[in-house]
Amino acid sequence: MFRTVFCVLAAGAVAALAEAPKLPTAEPAGDIEVVATFDGPMPTGVTVSRKGRVFVNFPRWGDKVDFTVAEVKGGKAVAYPSADFNKLDKDRPGERLVSVQSVVVDPDDRLWVLDTGSIEMGPVPPGGPKLVGVDLKTDKVFKTISFPRTIALEKSYLNDVRFDLRKGKAGVAYITDSSGEGPNGIVVVDLDSGKSWRRLHDHPSTKADRRFLPIVEGRPLMERPKAGKAKHLSLGSDGIAISHDGEHLYYCPLCSRRLYRVRTDALLDQRADAAKEVEDLGDRGFASDGLESDDKGRIYLTDYEHNAILRRGKDGQYETLVCDPRALWPDTLSLAADGHLYFTANQLHRQPRFHGGKDLRKKPYALFRVKIDAGPVLLRGGR
Repeated sequence: MFRTVFCVLAAGAVAALAEAPKLPTAEPAGDIEVVATFDGPMPTGVTVSRKGRVFVNFPRWGDKVDFTVAEVKGGKAVAYPSADFNKLDKDRPGERLVSVQSVVVDPDDRLWVLDTGSIEMGPVPPGGPKLVGVDLKTDKVFKTISFPRTIALEKSYLNDVRFDLRKGKAGVAYITDSSGEGPNGIVVVDLDSGKSWRRLHDHPSTKADRRFLPIVEGRPLMERPKAGKAKHLSLGSDGIAISHDGEHLYYCPLCSRRLYRVRTDALLDQRADAAKEVEDLGDRGFASDGLESDDKGRIYLTDYEHNAILRRGKDGQYETLVCDPRALWPDTLSLAADGHLYFTANQLHRQPRFHGGKDLRKKPYALFRVKIDAGPVLLRGGR
Protein backbone atom coordinates (compact mmCIF):
# COMPACT_ATOMS: atom_id res chain seq x y z
CA MET A 1 0.00 0.00 0.00
CA PHE A 2 2.79 2.41 0.96
CA ARG A 3 4.65 1.63 -2.24
CA THR A 4 1.53 2.27 -4.34
CA VAL A 5 0.89 5.64 -2.70
CA PHE A 6 4.56 6.61 -3.08
CA CYS A 7 4.52 5.74 -6.78
CA VAL A 8 1.35 7.77 -7.31
CA LEU A 9 2.91 10.75 -5.49
CA ALA A 10 6.16 10.38 -7.44
CA ALA A 11 4.28 10.27 -10.72
CA GLY A 12 2.39 13.37 -9.72
CA ALA A 13 5.63 15.16 -8.83
CA VAL A 14 7.14 14.27 -12.22
CA ALA A 15 4.03 15.56 -13.97
CA ALA A 16 4.22 18.77 -11.98
CA LEU A 17 7.86 19.19 -12.92
CA ALA A 18 7.05 18.64 -16.57
CA GLU A 19 4.39 21.34 -16.41
CA ALA A 20 6.59 23.89 -14.62
CA PRO A 21 6.84 27.20 -16.46
CA LYS A 22 10.04 28.08 -18.30
CA LEU A 23 12.18 30.08 -15.92
CA PRO A 24 14.21 33.15 -16.88
CA THR A 25 17.94 32.80 -17.58
CA ALA A 26 20.86 35.22 -17.80
CA GLU A 27 20.53 37.72 -20.63
CA PRO A 28 23.31 37.65 -23.25
CA ALA A 29 24.78 40.88 -24.61
CA GLY A 30 26.22 41.72 -28.01
CA ASP A 31 25.59 40.19 -31.40
CA ILE A 32 28.76 38.21 -32.02
CA GLU A 33 29.45 36.31 -35.23
CA VAL A 34 31.80 33.40 -35.84
CA VAL A 35 34.69 34.28 -38.15
CA ALA A 36 36.49 30.93 -38.00
CA THR A 37 36.82 27.79 -35.88
CA PHE A 38 39.92 25.74 -35.15
CA ASP A 39 40.04 21.97 -34.61
CA GLY A 40 43.78 21.75 -33.94
CA PRO A 41 45.84 23.57 -31.29
CA MET A 42 44.37 26.39 -29.22
CA PRO A 43 44.85 29.94 -30.56
CA THR A 44 45.74 33.01 -28.52
CA GLY A 45 46.36 36.08 -30.69
CA VAL A 46 44.45 37.64 -33.58
CA THR A 47 45.04 40.70 -35.75
CA VAL A 48 43.47 42.13 -38.90
CA SER A 49 45.15 44.12 -41.69
CA ARG A 50 43.68 47.22 -43.28
CA LYS A 51 42.62 45.12 -46.26
CA GLY A 52 40.85 42.62 -44.02
CA ARG A 53 43.44 39.85 -43.89
CA VAL A 54 43.10 37.93 -40.63
CA PHE A 55 46.06 36.40 -38.81
CA VAL A 56 46.12 34.16 -35.73
CA ASN A 57 48.77 32.29 -33.76
CA PHE A 58 49.08 29.05 -31.83
CA PRO A 59 51.68 28.92 -29.02
CA ARG A 60 53.46 25.65 -28.31
CA TRP A 61 51.85 24.93 -24.94
CA GLY A 62 51.59 21.16 -25.28
CA ASP A 63 49.23 20.73 -28.23
CA LYS A 64 50.61 19.42 -31.52
CA VAL A 65 51.45 22.64 -33.37
CA ASP A 66 52.39 22.30 -37.05
CA PHE A 67 52.65 26.07 -37.47
CA THR A 68 52.62 28.75 -34.81
CA VAL A 69 51.44 31.64 -37.06
CA ALA A 70 48.66 31.42 -39.63
CA GLU A 71 46.54 33.46 -41.98
CA VAL A 72 42.84 32.63 -41.97
CA LYS A 73 41.75 31.87 -45.54
CA GLY A 74 38.27 30.62 -46.30
CA GLY A 75 37.76 29.95 -42.61
CA LYS A 76 40.88 27.77 -42.39
CA ALA A 77 44.28 28.45 -40.81
CA VAL A 78 47.19 28.38 -43.28
CA ALA A 79 50.85 28.61 -42.21
CA TYR A 80 52.22 32.16 -42.54
CA PRO A 81 54.47 33.59 -43.90
CA SER A 82 55.58 30.08 -44.86
CA ALA A 83 55.43 26.54 -43.56
CA ASP A 84 59.23 26.39 -43.49
CA PHE A 85 59.59 29.47 -41.28
CA ASN A 86 57.14 27.84 -38.85
CA LYS A 87 59.05 24.56 -38.52
CA LEU A 88 60.44 24.23 -35.01
CA ASP A 89 64.22 23.92 -34.98
CA LYS A 90 65.54 23.83 -31.42
CA ASP A 91 69.11 24.09 -32.70
CA ARG A 92 68.35 27.33 -34.56
CA PRO A 93 65.77 29.20 -32.45
CA GLY A 94 66.85 32.55 -33.86
CA GLU A 95 66.20 31.52 -37.47
CA ARG A 96 62.75 29.97 -37.15
CA LEU A 97 59.63 30.67 -35.14
CA VAL A 98 59.58 28.86 -31.81
CA SER A 99 56.29 29.66 -30.03
CA VAL A 100 54.33 32.77 -30.91
CA GLN A 101 52.06 34.35 -28.32
CA SER A 102 50.92 37.45 -30.21
CA VAL A 103 50.50 38.82 -33.73
CA VAL A 104 49.77 42.52 -34.31
CA VAL A 105 49.37 44.61 -37.47
CA ASP A 106 50.99 48.01 -36.90
CA PRO A 107 49.69 51.44 -38.07
CA ASP A 108 51.69 51.08 -41.33
CA ASP A 109 49.84 47.83 -42.08
CA ARG A 110 52.79 45.54 -41.40
CA LEU A 111 52.50 42.33 -39.41
CA TRP A 112 54.64 41.89 -36.30
CA VAL A 113 55.08 38.46 -34.75
CA LEU A 114 56.04 38.23 -31.06
CA ASP A 115 57.94 34.99 -30.50
CA THR A 116 58.31 34.04 -26.83
CA GLY A 117 61.07 31.54 -27.63
CA SER A 118 59.55 29.45 -24.85
CA ILE A 119 58.10 25.98 -25.30
CA GLU A 120 55.36 25.13 -22.78
CA MET A 121 56.32 28.29 -20.88
CA GLY A 122 59.73 26.83 -20.07
CA PRO A 123 63.13 28.57 -20.02
CA VAL A 124 63.90 30.60 -23.12
CA PRO A 125 67.00 29.77 -25.20
CA PRO A 126 69.30 32.57 -26.41
CA GLY A 127 68.04 33.89 -29.74
CA GLY A 128 64.56 32.47 -29.28
CA PRO A 129 62.69 35.56 -28.00
CA LYS A 130 62.24 37.99 -30.89
CA LEU A 131 59.99 40.44 -32.68
CA VAL A 132 59.62 39.65 -36.37
CA GLY A 133 58.26 42.12 -38.94
CA VAL A 134 56.54 40.81 -42.08
CA ASP A 135 55.75 43.00 -45.11
CA LEU A 136 52.16 42.18 -46.05
CA LYS A 137 52.72 43.40 -49.62
CA THR A 138 55.39 40.77 -50.27
CA ASP A 139 54.69 38.31 -47.42
CA LYS A 140 58.41 38.42 -46.60
CA VAL A 141 60.22 39.04 -43.31
CA PHE A 142 61.77 42.52 -43.41
CA LYS A 143 63.15 42.74 -39.86
CA THR A 144 63.99 40.53 -36.92
CA ILE A 145 64.75 42.06 -33.52
CA SER A 146 66.23 39.59 -31.09
CA PHE A 147 66.13 40.24 -27.37
CA PRO A 148 69.31 39.72 -25.33
CA ARG A 149 69.28 37.78 -22.08
CA THR A 150 69.26 41.05 -20.11
CA ILE A 151 65.88 41.92 -21.67
CA ALA A 152 64.19 38.57 -22.27
CA LEU A 153 65.28 36.85 -19.10
CA GLU A 154 65.60 33.09 -18.78
CA LYS A 155 62.10 32.86 -17.31
CA SER A 156 60.51 35.71 -19.27
CA TYR A 157 57.29 35.24 -21.20
CA LEU A 158 56.84 38.04 -23.72
CA ASN A 159 53.10 38.29 -24.14
CA ASP A 160 51.58 41.14 -26.15
CA VAL A 161 52.73 44.24 -28.05
CA ARG A 162 51.53 47.70 -29.16
CA PHE A 163 53.10 50.28 -31.48
CA ASP A 164 53.64 54.02 -31.81
CA LEU A 165 55.36 54.75 -35.13
CA ARG A 166 55.69 58.48 -34.43
CA LYS A 167 58.49 58.01 -31.92
CA GLY A 168 62.13 57.96 -33.06
CA LYS A 169 63.21 57.19 -36.63
CA ALA A 170 61.03 54.11 -37.14
CA GLY A 171 58.73 53.96 -34.13
CA VAL A 172 58.67 52.05 -30.86
CA ALA A 173 56.99 48.95 -29.51
CA TYR A 174 55.81 48.21 -25.98
CA ILE A 175 55.72 44.58 -24.81
CA THR A 176 54.41 42.98 -21.61
CA ASP A 177 56.39 40.29 -19.80
CA SER A 178 53.82 38.10 -18.06
CA SER A 179 56.19 35.49 -16.62
CA GLY A 180 54.66 33.28 -13.95
CA GLU A 181 58.01 32.46 -12.36
CA GLY A 182 60.37 35.33 -13.16
CA PRO A 183 60.27 39.13 -12.97
CA ASN A 184 57.52 41.01 -14.77
CA GLY A 185 57.60 44.38 -16.50
CA ILE A 186 57.32 46.31 -19.76
CA VAL A 187 59.87 45.96 -22.57
CA VAL A 188 60.37 48.99 -24.84
CA VAL A 189 61.83 48.48 -28.32
CA ASP A 190 63.32 51.02 -30.73
CA LEU A 191 62.24 49.60 -34.10
CA ASP A 192 65.03 51.39 -35.99
CA SER A 193 68.08 50.34 -33.99
CA GLY A 194 66.58 47.19 -32.49
CA LYS A 195 67.64 48.36 -29.05
CA SER A 196 65.38 47.36 -26.16
CA TRP A 197 65.13 48.08 -22.47
CA ARG A 198 63.07 46.91 -19.50
CA ARG A 199 60.86 49.35 -17.60
CA LEU A 200 58.79 48.89 -14.43
CA HIS A 201 60.93 45.84 -13.79
CA ASP A 202 59.08 43.78 -11.18
CA HIS A 203 57.05 46.84 -10.18
CA PRO A 204 53.99 45.89 -8.06
CA SER A 205 51.64 47.03 -10.84
CA THR A 206 53.10 44.36 -13.16
CA LYS A 207 52.84 41.54 -10.63
CA ALA A 208 50.12 38.98 -10.02
CA ASP A 209 48.00 39.34 -6.92
CA ARG A 210 49.11 36.21 -5.08
CA ARG A 211 45.79 36.00 -3.24
CA PHE A 212 43.75 36.36 -6.42
CA LEU A 213 41.23 33.57 -7.02
CA PRO A 214 39.33 33.87 -10.32
CA ILE A 215 35.95 32.20 -10.67
CA VAL A 216 35.54 30.89 -14.23
CA GLU A 217 32.44 28.98 -15.34
CA GLY A 218 31.35 29.22 -11.71
CA ARG A 219 34.40 27.32 -10.46
CA PRO A 220 37.55 28.49 -8.64
CA LEU A 221 40.54 28.42 -11.01
CA MET A 222 43.91 27.33 -9.61
CA GLU A 223 46.99 25.44 -10.76
CA ARG A 224 46.09 21.83 -9.96
CA PRO A 225 48.89 19.37 -10.75
CA LYS A 226 48.39 15.61 -10.84
CA ALA A 227 50.29 15.40 -7.57
CA GLY A 228 50.81 18.05 -4.93
CA LYS A 229 48.83 20.98 -3.64
CA ALA A 230 46.81 23.41 -5.70
CA LYS A 231 48.26 26.91 -5.89
CA HIS A 232 47.14 30.36 -6.97
CA LEU A 233 47.89 31.55 -10.52
CA SER A 234 50.95 33.77 -10.83
CA LEU A 235 51.01 35.36 -14.31
CA GLY A 236 51.82 39.08 -14.30
CA SER A 237 51.53 41.94 -16.82
CA ASP A 238 49.64 40.59 -19.80
CA GLY A 239 46.99 42.76 -21.47
CA ILE A 240 48.26 45.98 -23.07
CA ALA A 241 46.71 48.89 -24.97
CA ILE A 242 47.98 52.28 -26.08
CA SER A 243 45.79 55.37 -25.75
CA HIS A 244 44.42 57.09 -28.86
CA ASP A 245 46.90 59.96 -28.44
CA GLY A 246 49.83 57.72 -27.53
CA GLU A 247 50.34 59.45 -24.19
CA HIS A 248 49.50 56.48 -21.96
CA LEU A 249 50.05 52.75 -21.96
CA TYR A 250 47.34 50.70 -20.24
CA TYR A 251 48.20 47.27 -18.84
CA CYS A 252 47.05 44.67 -16.33
CA PRO A 253 48.37 41.48 -14.74
CA LEU A 254 46.47 38.40 -15.85
CA CYS A 255 46.00 37.44 -12.21
CA SER A 256 44.45 40.60 -10.81
CA ARG A 257 41.30 42.66 -11.11
CA ARG A 258 43.17 45.97 -11.22
CA LEU A 259 43.95 48.14 -14.24
CA TYR A 260 46.97 50.44 -14.54
CA ARG A 261 48.35 53.02 -16.89
CA VAL A 262 51.67 54.85 -17.21
CA ARG A 263 52.86 57.78 -19.31
CA THR A 264 54.70 56.53 -22.38
CA ASP A 265 57.25 59.35 -22.12
CA ALA A 266 58.34 57.90 -18.79
CA LEU A 267 58.87 54.50 -20.43
CA LEU A 268 60.84 55.97 -23.32
CA ASP A 269 63.17 58.04 -21.15
CA GLN A 270 65.38 55.51 -19.42
CA ARG A 271 66.51 58.17 -16.94
CA ALA A 272 62.96 58.87 -15.78
CA ASP A 273 61.44 57.25 -12.71
CA ALA A 274 58.58 55.46 -14.48
CA ALA A 275 57.26 54.10 -11.18
CA LYS A 276 56.21 57.62 -10.19
CA GLU A 277 54.07 57.84 -13.33
CA VAL A 278 52.04 54.68 -12.72
CA GLU A 279 48.33 55.26 -12.09
CA ASP A 280 46.20 52.64 -10.37
CA LEU A 281 42.82 52.86 -12.09
CA GLY A 282 41.15 50.69 -9.50
CA ASP A 283 39.52 47.32 -9.05
CA ARG A 284 37.36 46.57 -12.09
CA GLY A 285 35.47 43.74 -10.43
CA PHE A 286 36.64 41.34 -13.14
CA ALA A 287 39.92 39.98 -14.51
CA SER A 288 41.19 40.50 -18.04
CA ASP A 289 43.47 38.78 -20.50
CA GLY A 290 43.48 41.01 -23.59
CA LEU A 291 43.14 44.80 -23.86
CA GLU A 292 42.54 47.06 -26.86
CA SER A 293 41.85 50.75 -27.53
CA ASP A 294 39.89 52.77 -30.09
CA ASP A 295 40.26 56.13 -31.81
CA LYS A 296 37.66 57.69 -29.49
CA GLY A 297 39.76 57.29 -26.35
CA ARG A 298 38.10 54.18 -24.93
CA ILE A 299 39.64 50.94 -23.66
CA TYR A 300 38.30 47.42 -24.33
CA LEU A 301 38.89 44.61 -21.85
CA THR A 302 38.14 40.92 -21.96
CA ASP A 303 36.45 39.51 -18.86
CA TYR A 304 37.43 35.86 -18.71
CA GLU A 305 35.55 35.32 -15.45
CA HIS A 306 32.18 36.06 -17.06
CA ASN A 307 32.57 35.21 -20.77
CA ALA A 308 32.38 38.90 -21.57
CA ILE A 309 34.00 41.98 -23.10
CA LEU A 310 33.63 45.40 -21.51
CA ARG A 311 34.51 48.93 -22.60
CA ARG A 312 35.92 51.62 -20.32
CA GLY A 313 34.85 55.13 -21.27
CA LYS A 314 36.92 58.28 -20.87
CA ASP A 315 34.93 58.92 -17.67
CA GLY A 316 36.18 55.62 -16.20
CA GLN A 317 32.77 53.93 -16.39
CA TYR A 318 32.39 50.41 -17.79
CA GLU A 319 29.77 49.08 -20.18
CA THR A 320 29.26 45.50 -21.36
CA LEU A 321 29.60 44.91 -25.11
CA VAL A 322 29.60 41.10 -25.12
CA CYS A 323 28.36 38.49 -22.68
CA ASP A 324 27.94 35.11 -24.32
CA PRO A 325 28.34 31.52 -23.04
CA ARG A 326 30.33 30.72 -26.18
CA ALA A 327 33.00 33.26 -25.26
CA LEU A 328 34.90 30.74 -23.15
CA TRP A 329 38.01 32.59 -22.03
CA PRO A 330 38.07 35.56 -24.43
CA ASP A 331 41.80 36.02 -24.92
CA THR A 332 43.10 38.59 -27.43
CA LEU A 333 41.26 41.63 -28.81
CA SER A 334 41.93 43.32 -32.15
CA LEU A 335 40.03 46.30 -33.50
CA ALA A 336 39.94 46.31 -37.29
CA ALA A 337 39.53 49.14 -39.79
CA ASP A 338 36.11 47.73 -40.74
CA GLY A 339 34.77 48.64 -37.28
CA HIS A 340 34.67 45.09 -35.94
CA LEU A 341 36.27 44.01 -32.68
CA TYR A 342 37.78 40.56 -33.21
CA PHE A 343 38.54 38.18 -30.35
CA THR A 344 39.65 34.60 -29.77
CA ALA A 345 37.93 32.26 -27.31
CA ASN A 346 40.26 29.39 -26.47
CA GLN A 347 39.04 27.70 -23.26
CA LEU A 348 42.42 28.38 -21.63
CA HIS A 349 40.97 27.61 -18.19
CA ARG A 350 40.08 24.06 -19.24
CA GLN A 351 43.69 23.05 -19.88
CA PRO A 352 45.09 20.00 -18.04
CA ARG A 353 47.32 22.10 -15.77
CA PHE A 354 44.22 23.42 -14.02
CA HIS A 355 42.41 20.09 -13.65
CA GLY A 356 44.84 17.52 -12.30
CA GLY A 357 46.09 16.58 -15.75
CA LYS A 358 42.63 16.22 -17.33
CA ASP A 359 42.05 18.12 -20.56
CA LEU A 360 38.50 19.52 -20.39
CA ARG A 361 38.70 21.59 -23.57
CA LYS A 362 36.13 20.85 -26.27
CA LYS A 363 36.96 21.62 -29.87
CA PRO A 364 36.52 23.65 -31.92
CA TYR A 365 38.02 26.86 -30.57
CA ALA A 366 36.56 30.03 -32.02
CA LEU A 367 37.38 33.40 -33.49
CA PHE A 368 34.52 35.89 -33.11
CA ARG A 369 33.84 39.49 -33.98
CA VAL A 370 31.33 42.13 -32.93
CA LYS A 371 30.49 45.43 -34.64
CA ILE A 372 31.33 48.61 -32.72
CA ASP A 373 31.17 52.36 -33.36
CA ALA A 374 34.88 53.17 -33.63
CA GLY A 375 38.10 52.47 -35.46
CA PRO A 376 41.59 51.36 -34.42
CA VAL A 377 44.33 53.57 -32.95
CA LEU A 378 46.78 54.39 -35.77
CA LEU A 379 49.82 56.24 -34.43
CA ARG A 380 51.61 56.68 -37.76
CA GLY A 381 54.94 58.37 -38.35
CA GLY A 382 55.72 60.95 -41.03
CA ARG A 383 57.54 58.50 -43.27
